[in-house]
Amino acid sequence: MRILLVEDERRLAAALRAGLGAEGYAVDVAHNGRDALWFAGEHSYAAIVLDIMLPGLNGYRVCRRLREQGDRTPILMLTAKDGEDDEIEALDTGADDFLAKPFSYGVLLSRLRALIRRGGATRPGVLRLGDLELDQAGRICRRGTADITLTSKEFALLAYLMQRPGQVVTKAELLDNLWDFAASATANLVEVHVSALRRKIDVPFGAETIRTVRGAGYHVVTAGA
Repeated sequence: MRILLVEDERRLAAALRAGLGAEGYAVDVAHNGRDALWFAGEHSYAAIVLDIMLPGLNGYRVCRRLREQGDRTPILMLTAKDGEDDEIEALDTGADDFLAKPFSYGVLLSRLRALIRRGGATRPGVLRLGDLELDQAGRICRRGTADITLTSKEFALLAYLMQRPGQVVTKAELLDNLWDFAASATANLVEVHVSALRRKIDVPFGAETIRTVRGAGYHVVTAGA
């Protein structure tokens, strides 16, 4: 799931990107309003975390322009300001939620999840495919009674595929949704992660969950397929 983070404080932006990345999000980072508009025009995001105090175009103007362009991506505004007037202005320009600095990372993460959920971009909390179970809230993968340890990227990859039973998912789609703009990821990297995932969820159990569709991509194998 891809997030756009717009924050001019580079140390904070790096920390948030690392934290969200550890949660399995792909995070693109913009440090000013104009770059934020470019990113939003080039990519589709599950949510935007938008600082208000930005060089060039501030967060209010970025948010207003996105809404005028018909972009309905959920927006969480961050600001060092506080007070009722600032919150009112943020929401009136089209933001969906507001969080004042300094903030708890845990609170930001829960607010972000809630926004994505309300925006319709989240999926069922527990995904099941035969005896394979993926608990997204608990970050637990299990086949039968055996727990399986996955990296954040493997977990996100498996969740993305399990949320699309019966659909062929291309490598380009996986790259666009699970890797951020700065990752310089390639189709080969997708293949490496899929192979690693198969070695964990399939090989030890004599199962087949992810099937390669030659020249197209991958799909998860449903019962009887």
